Amino acid sequence: MKVFALKRLLERTPVWSYRKWIAHGLFWLFLLIVLIVSDFQQAGWPRVLYNKLTDVTFYALLIYVNLLYLIPNYLSKKKFWIYVGLLLLSVVLLTPIKIAIQVMLFSDEPSFQLYFIRNQSYYFLSMFLIGGSSTLYSIISDWFIHQSEKLELQTQTMQSELNFLRSQVNPHFLFNTLNNLYALTLKKSDDAPQIVLKLSEMMRYMLYECNERKVSLKREISYLKNYLDLERLRQHDMIDINLNIRGEIKDQKIAPLLFIPFLENSFKHGLNHQLHHGYVNIDINVESGHLTFHIVNSKTPSQPRQSHRKSGGIGLVNVQRRLNLIYPDNYLLRIQNQPNTYSVNLELDL
Repeated sequence: MKVFALKRLLERTPVWSYRKWIAHGLFWLFLLIVLIVSDFQQAGWPRVLYNKLTDVTFYALLIYVNLLYLIPNYLSKKKFWIYVGLLLLSVVLLTPIKIAIQVMLFSDEPSFQLYFIRNQSYYFLSMFLIGGSSTLYSIISDWFIHQSEKLELQTQTMQSELNFLRSQVNPHFLFNTLNNLYALTLKKSDDAPQIVLKLSEMMRYMLYECNERKVSLKREISYLKNYLDLERLRQHDMIDINLNIRGEIKDQKIAPLLFIPFLENSFKHGLNHQLHHGYVNIDINVESGHLTFHIVNSKTPSQPRQSHRKSGGIGLVNVQRRLNLIYPDNYLLRIQNQPNTYSVNLELDL
């Protein structure tokens, strides 16, 4: 039992790397040199060295007691007043000891001894300010670490969502595409090789080219074109599918697979519920690093509102979360669910 208790105690104790200890040692050495140089002319070399070494030793002692014990055990657990009381107690205990040592160092210099005794309040205040400064340093450092971990977690979440999206192929889309491809091969249609090529390009893009945070806008649009071509084959003459692209597309980058959930949503929850002829209209406009994506599809008035249902492996809510992660304050998303139409308008600063 004692072994397990010791193990739990060690697990709770902050572990610092050798590099961090070396960095701290260099900092204290630098501070010692600065203090010696600033006060070298007031006394002889040995006494200045001993005096400043005493200062640095007690500063370090107070700071490490604060960082390694008081903050983790009291301030981090929101025991604020207990923490403040213990920090004051540490200062009250360490300051007289520090002054007593300095008085002993200058035993043959009554003027220096008198200076130390008369300025006890100054030394107490300086020790408290140093302890408080280490608290402020710890809070700021923990905040930056927390932000870094939060950003890393968000990035991992976003990457997991993207990996999940890439790994999902709409089964109805793939099944119907393969059925149509089989029918074309039986008819020995000249369209069959093109269908295979388009499907192959889509799979390659999803599985191998979307590993980066951002991809070529030209390749993303090419993926959409292939998707729409296969949907035309799947839907036959039941719907009109129109894609209009305006602007100059060069080397712009965009988050991968950002538009496909909107397209899948249109076909899955809009046109697939049509009783008669329907349509999907997509407009993409690129101007000076600003992209506008607009898609509208027809639907039956009796269709229930499904703006938040999942589609294509990732729901529209998750798409908006990806937008928040990749394009914070650089996008505008508007979704309108009307009785006869469903539309999405997305504006991005690339």
